[in-house]
Amino acid sequence: MKIILTSEYSIRLEPEPGPMTIEAPEPDEQYSPFHMLASSLAYCTWSVMYSWATNTKQSADDLVIEVSWKFSEDEPHRVSGMSLLYEWPSLPEKKRLAAKRVAEMCTIHATLHHPPTITIGHAGDQEHEHQPDEAMAGAHVPDAGRHPHDS
Repeated sequence: MKIILTSEYSIRLEPEPGPMTIEAPEPDEQYSPFHMLASSLAYCTWSVMYSWATNTKQSADDLVIEVSWKFSEDEPHRVSGMSLLYEWPSLPEKKRLAAKRVAEMCTIHATLHHPPTITIGHAGDQEHEHQPDEAMAGAHVPDAGRHPHDS
């Protein structure tokens, strides 16, 4: 898998053999927390789309995801919008709507639409000991499938 920093406000995910790499057009360009946020959305979306493609006997070797974002002009400073585009040349036209619905099943997508509660505390604080949510203790995370190049 390869993440390409296409600008200060966008990334591109391309399926590549081997370990995940992060590339930038300029050597001094940094992988920011915002690139990381976009990368998590892109990778999650790619994973669910790839899994769906595998289950429906559709090749996803040419599936590419691009994510861009913008910042709010209001306080607090934050990402106010994200755009995800997928490029999938081998996908038949008749499967485009289904592919879009599948992309919306990404857990990161759902998390951004229904933000979690975030608590912040010092690691030594007794009242803020990190306890896993009991409801999640037995949760099953579906296998998004392995990309054939990952072997």
